Amino acid sequence: VARMAAPTMEERKACWGARDEFWQCLDSHGDDAAKCEKLRRAFESRCPQQWVKHFDKRRDFLKYKKKLETEGYRPPEAAEKS
Repeated sequence: VARMAAPTMEERKACWGARDEFWQCLDSHGDDAAKCEKLRRAFESRCPQQWVKHFDKRRDFLKYKKKLETEGYRPPEAAEKS
């Protein structure tokens, strides 16, 4: 298995910048990935594959967390009884 060299500070900054632009695009288009395809490709080309996977999961987690904060946690069974 070929190990990837740790990214330099410049590479990390380029990766984070690409991620932030991509996420801002998603935020402003209601998570319509098709509208942000170019930024997605830049994000993927500037970041190591593992990081892309990590950031995708992180974004899903942050969105979930935000939803819990705004809507509150509702156990599934409470929804069925109403």
